[in-house]
Amino acid sequence: MLINDETAPGSKSERAYTAIKAQIIRGTYTPGYRLVLAKIAGELGFSVVPVREAIRRLEAEGLVSFERNVGATVAGIDPTEYLYTMQTLSIIEGAATALSAPLIDAVEIARARAVNEEMRQCLENFDPVRFTALNQEFHGILFEHCPNPHILDLVRRGWIRLATLRSSTFRFVPERAQESVQEHSALLQLIESSADADTIERFARRHRSTTLDAYLAQATHPATEQQSGKP
Repeated sequence: MLINDETAPGSKSERAYTAIKAQIIRGTYTPGYRLVLAKIAGELGFSVVPVREAIRRLEAEGLVSFERNVGATVAGIDPTEYLYTMQTLSIIEGAATALSAPLIDAVEIARARAVNEEMRQCLENFDPVRFTALNQEFHGILFEHCPNPHILDLVRRGWIRLATLRSSTFRFVPERAQESVQEHSALLQLIESSADADTIERFARRHRSTTLDAYLAQATHPATEQQSGKP
């Protein structure tokens, strides 16, 4: 059930947008879920108008699709857009991380390690949405020191685009999560040991592309994944 936070800032349309998007990101509203305006409006205590505005905004972001005689439904992942976004992000985030590396001090390394430890603990009772949020926080620590503002802007845009495609890749390839935590530790070791920029960039880029490869393999051969005993 949607919750209308009366203390939340913004118009009713903004609050409806935030509430509906949160349900999509959490996976409560799964791909294909029909968004009935009257039902959502009733749960929020709004009229249909702000809910309709919110859904139009979500449609523009690619999170909602509209079909004639069906109405608004939660959009599925567009494999092509996901592929292009992850390919682009692997290149620019790898570069941003390499450029940031000399500027990352011991305090930031400790912060990143603490976040990665939270990710490790999250594996015990796996929550893909929380894991993804921690993953973004971890990588943000490593690329936010990038001295090139143009590259940094592209990385931030890439993460935003990734979020609009789907809340968590790890929901679809949970087995990749443990590998990701291990690779984070290795990446921090490279940065801490002052490895050269090319080595850091290649590792960071491969880290991202390996997640993409895992998702594409699952999306292409879901039956094979299930038969192999993977989650």
